[in-house]
Order: sequence, then C-alpha cells, then structure tokens
Amino acid sequence: MKTTMRNLKTGANIQYTFGGSDKAEPADLVRARCQYLYDDGTKCHFMHNETFEQFEIDDDLLVDKKQFLLEGENADILFFEEKPIGVDLPPKVVLKVVETPPGVKGDTAQGGSKPAKLETGATIQVPLFINEGDKIRVNTEQGTYVERA
Repeated sequence: MKTTMRNLKTGANIQYTFGGSDKAEPADLVRARCQYLYDDGTKCHFMHNETFEQFEIDDDLLVDKKQFLLEGENADILFFEEKPIGVDLPPKVVLKVVETPPGVKGDTAQGGSKPAKLETGATIQVPLFINEGDKIRVNTEQGTYVERA
C-alpha cells in the first residue's frame, strides 16, 4: 500500500510503501481546549484552559483559520509531544459585521449578495439585507455566511 505521511515535527511529507505484514503505530496526539488571546503579527497567542499555560502558534500553521479567530474565544489545539501542530475551530462562529455597503433592491431575480467586512478582518459575501452592526453566523470550514445570529 502506497501512502503519503506527514512528519509531525518538521511538517515534511514523505512517500512510503507498506508491505502486507508491516504495521504502523498511531501518533500520540493530545487535543486540548484553549483560549485565543491575541495576534502579534507573526504569531498567535493561546492559553490552555486547564493549566493556564500560555503558548504561541506561528501564523503559517493557522493558514486561513486565523480570519475567524476572535479574541477570548475557544479553539481545539492538537498537540504532539507538547508542541501545537494543528488548530480546529468550531464549525460555526458568530461575528459582527463592521463594514458593508447598503443593500440596493432591484436588478436581482434571486437573492443577491454583497461583501461584508467582519470584526476579525475577514471579508465574506452576505445577503443584501445584512447591515453594519448585525451579528451573523459564519461557517469556518468554507468561510461562508450561514444565517443572522
């Protein structure tokens, strides 16, 4: 069986072929609920909710998840040998719309949409009836509007 595996320490991907009798042991991963504190521009700072220990995660590990992190909110952090290697956000988060153009009726056979900037700095498409100051529920996996909150 040909597989692609990722080294949890370096992040490098390697190709490996397992024989019929080969066995592999699963990695010892720990998932912990942590609170997002702040972003200093290159790293995001978190606090473990049980031990209150603070740690940093490089922005490149968060990729596009950072745009839905709100200070003080919780996220599940995946640890390998006490080093954070992944971040799982809740499937949906509630965020406030801070900037969006007014919705204009007409010229649409269906609903229609417009861009909206959220309090985290992310910009997503929302329906025309959403206004500045509204709180909306956002799908963090796809980065899309779900409903008004």
